[in-house]
Amino acid sequence: MAEITIRKRPRTEAVITQRKFFKKTARGKVIKVLRERYLRDDVACGIHSCGLCAHEADVLLPSSGSLHHASFSDGHFVLPDTNVFLSQMDLMESPLFSPPIILLQTVMEEVRHRSLPLYNRLKALVKSDDKKIWTFYNEYRSETAVIREEGESPNDRNDRGIRKATAWYNSHISLARPPVRGQASLPLPTVVLLTDDVANRQKGEREGLSCMSVRRYVEGLPESSQLLDLLAAAGSDSIEPTQAVAARQALYPDYLPTATLLAGIKSGQLHQGHFNANAYNYLEGSVSVPAFEKPVLLIGREHMNRAVQGDIVAVEVFDEKDWKAPADEVVDQEATLKNDDADDSEEEGEDDEALAERRVLQTELAKQTSSTKQPTGRVVGIVKRNWRSYVCHIDSTSLTSTNPTSLSQQTVFATPVSRLLPRIRLRTRQAPALIGQKILVTIDRWERTSRYPEGHFVRALGKVQSKEAEQESLLLEFDVPYRPFGKAILDCLPPEGDSWVVPPKSATDPNWRDREDLRDLIICSIDPPGCQDIDDALHARRLPNGNIEAGVHIADVSHFVHPDTPMDHEAAARGTTVYLVDKRIDMLPALLGTNLCSLRPHVERLAFSVIWELSPEAEIVNVRFTKSVIASKSAFTYEEAQIRKDDPKLTDELTESIRLLNDLARKLKAGRMAAGALNLASPEVKIQLDSSESSDPIDVEQKELRETNSLVEEFMLLANISVARQIQETFPQTAVLRRHLPPPKTNFEKLQDILKKRRGMTLDVSSSGALAASLDVCVDPNEPAFNTLVRIMATRCMLSAEYFCSGSVARDTFGHYGLASPIYTHFTSPIRRYADVLAHRQLAAAIGYTPLHASLHSKSHVERVLEVVNKRHRMAQMASRASVEFYVGLALKARSEKETVIEDAFVIRTFRNGLGVFVSRLGIEGLVTFKREIQFDADNYVITIPSGGQDVSIAVFDKVKVMIEVEQDKNTQRGRVVMSLSHPIDSRGM
Repeated sequence: MAEITIRKRPRTEAVITQRKFFKKTARGKVIKVLRERYLRDDVACGIHSCGLCAHEADVLLPSSGSLHHASFSDGHFVLPDTNVFLSQMDLMESPLFSPPIILLQTVMEEVRHRSLPLYNRLKALVKSDDKKIWTFYNEYRSETAVIREEGESPNDRNDRGIRKATAWYNSHISLARPPVRGQASLPLPTVVLLTDDVANRQKGEREGLSCMSVRRYVEGLPESSQLLDLLAAAGSDSIEPTQAVAARQALYPDYLPTATLLAGIKSGQLHQGHFNANAYNYLEGSVSVPAFEKPVLLIGREHMNRAVQGDIVAVEVFDEKDWKAPADEVVDQEATLKNDDADDSEEEGEDDEALAERRVLQTELAKQTSSTKQPTGRVVGIVKRNWRSYVCHIDSTSLTSTNPTSLSQQTVFATPVSRLLPRIRLRTRQAPALIGQKILVTIDRWERTSRYPEGHFVRALGKVQSKEAEQESLLLEFDVPYRPFGKAILDCLPPEGDSWVVPPKSATDPNWRDREDLRDLIICSIDPPGCQDIDDALHARRLPNGNIEAGVHIADVSHFVHPDTPMDHEAAARGTTVYLVDKRIDMLPALLGTNLCSLRPHVERLAFSVIWELSPEAEIVNVRFTKSVIASKSAFTYEEAQIRKDDPKLTDELTESIRLLNDLARKLKAGRMAAGALNLASPEVKIQLDSSESSDPIDVEQKELRETNSLVEEFMLLANISVARQIQETFPQTAVLRRHLPPPKTNFEKLQDILKKRRGMTLDVSSSGALAASLDVCVDPNEPAFNTLVRIMATRCMLSAEYFCSGSVARDTFGHYGLASPIYTHFTSPIRRYADVLAHRQLAAAIGYTPLHASLHSKSHVERVLEVVNKRHRMAQMASRASVEFYVGLALKARSEKETVIEDAFVIRTFRNGLGVFVSRLGIEGLVTFKREIQFDADNYVITIPSGGQDVSIAVFDKVKVMIEVEQDKNTQRGRVVMSLSHPIDSRGM
């Protein structure tokens, strides 16, 4: 028998190998945590041809490092500290920045604790094919592991560990390349500690290390002129000062300390919420808080106090006597601040622009009426910033030099595409070359002494108005992930690729396990024209007992997308497929979305089926759920299915099935409407493209909704409701559901007042049923489009629907207000929505087909995933709308070059200096502004325009004709839709 010796480790070693820290639990209890750390001497350095290290993995770092730096002719490696990745990630991600990088475990862990989004970007950077990055686990190598000393802060301990690792690398390189007798010593590459922490740099230099700030390092690179623009302002230690820097005065009040903010919010003295900028008036913002029915109004720059759209802020609400009303005038930032200077925007004293803003505010306050006042306050602190990269253009008027060969650094304004964002000051050497381009800019800081936030240039997207640049800028603006699927994700796909088929039926084949064979059923799909990702198919047939069997069959995506795989993680991060006018950004690789999962006709496919037995009056007798194999008999467009249904000559099984489904759908809809469901409206238009190759828009038309649209919708709703009941019953704590909360009654106050004063109509918002009934009677016999307009305006008063975890909210808040359903989920589109994939997994477990993955038993995990999915869903909707608006603009530009474009429009809003109009045929809104003085009756929503001795009055809901032009913006060279009245009065020149 082999002899076993048990050796006890000396107590002195425990100091190094044990990590001790204190952790606070959710209940506030402090516990001590001890973690054992096993130190080794075989953690590889990652440098090619190193004789001292055994490399099992592919080595990434060249033996001589990089030779492309003015200060390191013998070669070098870069070892950045944590703050470099926290503040200079845009530089690290740039393809122009390519030195070999040593990434320490200490740095990775610290980035993870400080910022999860940056940590995810760092992980992606490590995997990137065009970067040479080696992750060195310094905490597990015996020579580089450090312990925290008494009285030492965690930050100082980490800095010391980073310096120790740098020193070890330099000595390791010299030991690995000892001098050979009789030969000249070979030059050794240097490991450079990259840090913007002055104290850390000084300590490193005293220890004999080669240390550099990021700016000084970049200045020595061949591409320094371009890379310097990527540096974040916060990390720059030698930026040349702007004018009058010594004499700056504070333009904004200081933020309260974090502890004071949190205590104030907890006590109710302060209120927390998301900051929302006003698209019509850049000097106004608001914050919705639970304590007040109406949002807290913020008037003027000082009270908005450097808040940016989407920031979570803390606000102090003034006494009620100081409450104000929102402005009823369009205040445009470009017009008010057209003479502002980027370099002078920090100088002491009030300049013309500050005085102009003050005059605008004083004029507004003088005109206000007391009846419309709402809570008013000011921002006293930022709880969480929502800064990211923004799509902008350089304001050409802010350049001091337009010489295209000049490399002098200029301070210029970057104007964001979104009207909700302030102008951003940035310093760049490329300003003349960037005129007329879409660029990406990141905000770095906003000092209280600067009127504008400061940022840095990230990259150029292309020429303004080029389709490629506009499309990419749109995806970036709405934070849509659009990178190609990586190798790890594609490796999750079936190895057979396009040739994968459902195998022949067999009791032993896992694909057929517990699946019903429904291939003989007369199943078809009904979708929009050109649909490739067919999620759903339907069938209906009469039963011998007089009832009807109806089935909804959904692509079995969860068969291919398994939990906790790279493809699953990517789908969760994307959240949804994004549909643009001429492009689709898929949630899943095309092999699944448009092929293996798509329920194409005459092809056997795996499905998840919901099958009901319904009475002839469409009442549910029973419902069952089953995994299945189907073979769709046909794929119809809505129009084709409608024609087939309406053709009396056709009596085949498929046509009869469609008619049966349609008959049931009508009864299901009638039942929903009787229960109080809302029939809302949104301005949907269809862009007619010249061809799939050119994607030039030639016309815009309204989408036509047919009976078959309603047929599909009713059965999808029924399936979603049936599945929601099943998964909530089985998994009451973690079911993935969707709800639509009732809107606050205050949301409808303005619409109710307008309808009453302008049309003598009453809008009852006491319940969804009452609202539905009163919307039905908001009819103008002379104007059929009036009812649709009111429904569109009512829709905008609603809250957005959202996904939620069933165990996270009260049971009485599960309901879907718009559908008048007590419970709801999304199950019917797993190819394009990740929430549906989760519902499929839960339903599969609920019917005993497969065990539920551990992650879907975790309430906190489900909450985190759904938070991302909700955000992605909102952004996808906004991106789709923005894409339609861009193409409508292109179509209008083409039309306006041939003819004067005049369209019917409804007035939906009145301002002191203009009108908001809605052009229903194009699905767009626009502003008609007047430079001349006009009379404004705010209480009755009427403006009166003097015209040749005769006054013309225009009110909300009035039908007008507008002239639409697409004019070139002077700064951006981008087409901008401009509207003016042509009837009842020609407003050009007014």
